[in-house]
Amino acid sequence: NTILHGNPERTNIMGNASSQPKNKTGKKVVSQKIENAKKTNILSLTEHKLEEIPAEVFHLTSLRTLDISKNKLQRLGKIGQLTELKTLNCDDNSLQSSALASISKLAKLQSLSLGKNRLEDPANQSFPSLPQKMKTLKIHHNSLSSIPKQIVDRNLRLLEKLDLASNNLASIPAEISNLVALTELILDNNVIVSIPNELGHVKKLKALSLRNNYIQYGVNPQPIPTSVFEDTLLIEFNLHGNPMTNTQLNEFEGFDTFLERRKKKKTTAISGGALVNMSVCGLE
Repeated sequence: NTILHGNPERTNIMGNASSQPKNKTGKKVVSQKIENAKKTNILSLTEHKLEEIPAEVFHLTSLRTLDISKNKLQRLGKIGQLTELKTLNCDDNSLQSSALASISKLAKLQSLSLGKNRLEDPANQSFPSLPQKMKTLKIHHNSLSSIPKQIVDRNLRLLEKLDLASNNLASIPAEISNLVALTELILDNNVIVSIPNELGHVKKLKALSLRNNYIQYGVNPQPIPTSVFEDTLLIEFNLHGNPMTNTQLNEFEGFDTFLERRKKKKTTAISGGALVNMSVCGLE
């Protein structure tokens, strides 16, 4: 890191020498990939040790898919110019919330992955408003201690999959009910003790994963509301690694409705020849 701060020449201009891999072979590979992307509209620059996105990338205005995962990026440059982008993978970089502003310009974006970055609080101030066509959002392995309001905005009416695993989340905001199309919610490896009633308003929810959190039995009100079991389409539910037993879970109000729905679904799947895991919710 000291080199970065110590030598301003390495980071001053978009697309200067520092934005390309240092060795000639690496540079050549990147140039070739960018050239090919002019035809395919798909570009993968994963694992190229990039500190900045090469300036030439921003001229690919028809680009639909961009994978810049596993680099050393701290900023996204003029990514807002790539207005045809539908899929953007920024996993495993060094991005902070303030570096994401231009993402809100990507009106056609449907899938965004920001796992393993440096997103942390207070994210509300700097987290970008997200494109309304977003269907999949992955922000696992960051340091968020609360869910930015931009992620549960009522404009995200098409969002189907949300992955917030491995953050530092203690609660889920009531505004989760804004995500009316949500079918899959992944919240593994956080510090969550309960789920809000409002998740029960997310009628299309089919999969909820809460592995390795702090949901327990004997708490009032019930930490997983009856509405989540009864008013959604939930069939995949994982509580592995929470401080409670299968027997205790069975005593939750509404759980029998969930079991019945799940059993019907699984029976259909089995008769159709599918291999199905019938263990209940990952608990002993």
